[in-house]
Amino acid sequence: MKFVFPSKEYEDKAKDYIREFHEYSSPINGTGGLDRYLEEATYGDWLLKVNADRDIANVPKDRVPAYTYFYVHDDGARIIGMINIRLALNDFLKKEGGHIGYSIRPTERRKGYGTRMLREAMAFLKPIGLTDIILVCNKDNLASARIIMNCGGILEDEFYSHTFDELIQRYRISGTS
Repeated sequence: MKFVFPSKEYEDKAKDYIREFHEYSSPINGTGGLDRYLEEATYGDWLLKVNADRDIANVPKDRVPAYTYFYVHDDGARIIGMINIRLALNDFLKKEGGHIGYSIRPTERRKGYGTRMLREAMAFLKPIGLTDIILVCNKDNLASARIIMNCGGILEDEFYSHTFDELIQRYRISGTS
């Protein structure tokens, strides 16, 4: 398994990835907004946004620098998951978003991919000095909570989010290894 930057080459695979969430009536999180862009704009527009998010020196004030990756088998034949790694947090993300958002396609869940992705993302953050990581999930998303706890997450807070209209749990992973 490996992380790859989104590119034009993955357009059909990315659309198929999002289609599967709709097919299984599964909530979509951790895609760097891909689902919204496919509904309201184009995949190409989303690629421009993802690339702009990586341009640390020029990220707009209302955004934070972030890296979005597809998680694929070594042959790249299919997107298994997606991860969005934020290098900084604004006030909203400190409370309701966290440093890392991720998703696993519905037909690939319960295979350990989420835990592997999160561990690899934390390893990515450590060399740049981010070792105190905030993650959030819907209280009803027991699989995501398990992934976070498997990676050392400690429940820090639970609150109602008016933005997402749901009960949110905020976890912290300190001193990542």
